[in-house]
Amino acid sequence: MFGGQQPILLLKEGTTRERGSDAQKKNIAAAKAIADAVRTTLGPKGMDKMLVDSLGDVVITNDGATILSEIDIEHPAAKMVVEVAESQDDECGDGTTTVVVLAGEFLKQAEDLIEQNVHPSIIAKGFRMAAAEAGRLLEGSKIKIDIDDRELLNDIAMTAMTGKSIEGNKTELANMVVTAVKQVAEKEDGNYVVDIDNIKVEKKAGASVERTELINGLILDKERLHQNMPKEVKKAKIALIDSAIEIKDTEMDAEIEITSPDQLQQFLDEEEKSIRNMVEAVEKVGANVLLCQKGIDDLAQHYLAKKGIFAIRRVKKSDMKKLAKATGAKIVTNLKDLEKSDLGKAGLVHEKMIGDDHMTFVEDAAKGKAVSLLLRGGTSHIVDELDRAIHDALKVVAVAIEDGAILPGGGATEIELRNKLEDFADTIEGREQLAIRAYASALSIIPRTLAENAGMDGIDILMRLNAAHEKDGKHRHGIEIISGDIVDMIEGKVIEPFRVKNQAIQAATEVANMILRIDDVVASKGGGEGGMPPGAGGMPPGMGGMGGMM
Repeated sequence: MFGGQQPILLLKEGTTRERGSDAQKKNIAAAKAIADAVRTTLGPKGMDKMLVDSLGDVVITNDGATILSEIDIEHPAAKMVVEVAESQDDECGDGTTTVVVLAGEFLKQAEDLIEQNVHPSIIAKGFRMAAAEAGRLLEGSKIKIDIDDRELLNDIAMTAMTGKSIEGNKTELANMVVTAVKQVAEKEDGNYVVDIDNIKVEKKAGASVERTELINGLILDKERLHQNMPKEVKKAKIALIDSAIEIKDTEMDAEIEITSPDQLQQFLDEEEKSIRNMVEAVEKVGANVLLCQKGIDDLAQHYLAKKGIFAIRRVKKSDMKKLAKATGAKIVTNLKDLEKSDLGKAGLVHEKMIGDDHMTFVEDAAKGKAVSLLLRGGTSHIVDELDRAIHDALKVVAVAIEDGAILPGGGATEIELRNKLEDFADTIEGREQLAIRAYASALSIIPRTLAENAGMDGIDILMRLNAAHEKDGKHRHGIEIISGDIVDMIEGKVIEPFRVKNQAIQAATEVANMILRIDDVVASKGGGEGGMPPGAGGMPPGMGGMGGMM
């Protein structure tokens, strides 16, 4: 304000603004609150959360990504942490809790440095240097793995499922997961590529988890169209049709004038003949199974049943693509173009009652580049948690095969990184050294949390781990949660893919740096509609939808 002039108003009335250390403290507090919310779920002895939404629907899980997606978070800084967990889930399938806990601890260490008057930009620079060095160290310490290392791949899948409610069946489930991933893995330019979308997961409550099965082919939540169609077809020759088997409407408006019963009969006969020709085109190429993406006319169903052809209509596009991968069939748009070479093969196609529903199984598929897992469980809650565990296991086995690299779990990698980063800090001049030391110290949160969640003394475990790594040079040693011993994690079968660990550390660093560099928060009027809510940054940070969680 100059010479008594009125102040210039830049922001709308009702807009809230927080600047400097206030903004930083509240953002850090929000991120730490998110980390604290999921921290108790980490590891094989982690606890579950019960999430109750506004409709009363219940989700019981210890999967970090699921917890964070279900709770209704309003604080913008907290949302950033949730987004990094989602990206971790998309990229690796596992490590979602780890990335959130690490981000929270990085920010907690940074907060202490800010109070010692270290500028946030200096801290962010130090964190970036530490993350780059951590990436280099991880690259140097990774252990090679091959697609034929069946035992190691099983151990990776079991590590991902450990701590879930279905842990009692993890050996059999891990075996199915590895078989499924190996089946759909394809070699491109000398490297394996795994698209887990080619593994269809079908859920049905009503039987025990032991009844879960792997099908070399596809499961379709559909039944045959006509009672007179065969219930099962052996040595199936499968036609995949992407067009309706029915009389199409004309493209232009047209009227047909019928003046006598003979003309009407002739018209109906022509329609019938057209439908019969379509069915005969399927029969002519030798197909005994017809899977159609669109509709099949009632009359066509009748003729298909008479010819002994097993038919299903309105198959999802995604399932059609999987069927083509599994059976070697080509998806044909025009029935006139259907040829014998377009047909796929399967050992058996049959209809089966699962629970209260009729489902179609396409088994012993010839090409086998798409498979299905039928998940069973006593209740829908158990099946849903099994689905989350299987998703994690499929993804981690897939990334381990793609990268061909693993790391020891159980806190071994974090402790080794911490020690090496502290040595690295000694080579750095300036205040960045403080940030690198803080970053190294933050990595201890993972083994400490694993120990505390198992009812052990976190400080005691850290001291024992440190002694093993520094004095005895046991770089692969971590916590064996059941016995509390410090053992070689590779021998102890606690193994994680390289990408899961590397991605978690790098992503946690990025989000921590992003939050650190914010020193001004402007929340527009009516913050509840997408801006920052009134009193943003309070504890807990607008976690309105946590219902019965804590």
